[in-house]
Amino acid sequence: MFTERKELIKAYKARDPAARSDLEIVLLYPGLRAVRRHRRANWCYRHRLFFLARAISQRTRRVTGIEIPPAAKIGRRLVIDHGMGVVIGETAEIGDDVLLYQGVTLGGTGKDQGKRHPTIGDNVLVGAGAKVLGPFKVGDNARIAANAVVLKEVPPDSTAVGVPARIVRLAGQRVNFAGEIDQVSVTDPVSIDIAALREQLEVLEQYLASRPCYTNEKGEYVCETV
Repeated sequence: MFTERKELIKAYKARDPAARSDLEIVLLYPGLRAVRRHRRANWCYRHRLFFLARAISQRTRRVTGIEIPPAAKIGRRLVIDHGMGVVIGETAEIGDDVLLYQGVTLGGTGKDQGKRHPTIGDNVLVGAGAKVLGPFKVGDNARIAANAVVLKEVPPDSTAVGVPARIVRLAGQRVNFAGEIDQVSVTDPVSIDIAALREQLEVLEQYLASRPCYTNEKGEYVCETV
């Protein structure tokens, strides 16, 4: 238990520049408190103390604003930055060295039975407000940009951006550490598509402008073929 606490403190210090001391992290950081309490709830759940497990989980939700059901599986050194509004599904699985920001949802689509929440690999970053919905895998070293809505599997070492999310490579370079990732300088595939459509529209407008157009005897507006 003490080893895990030391690992968590070290992880928060590495990823949160506002962290000043070990005592501040232990006593005041809701993400660390939520993970520690989840360990207790999960222990109760695995020993069939279901009511007690749920009671611990719900109290943690009220105190921290972070909802982690007792059955969820969480790896080591999970950092939940700020944490308010984070919801982790009951059948979700989270690997080691994962970083979640506020407003993240690891949820289901409401149509699946059994395993219905995502599996998050090691060293994954999920940006603020992102939604990962469904029983698929987010690969190791992947990142999900803020406010993305991910509805299908994310390969390792890639980035998911947009609504619904698309996969974008990081200049062909592998992501080695979630805490070093820039969440702002990412390419939005939707904006690229819109720019392409604008270019096509300009070409069509120029083409139409070059054609002689007039109103015929029937009152129809027609353009001659060039």
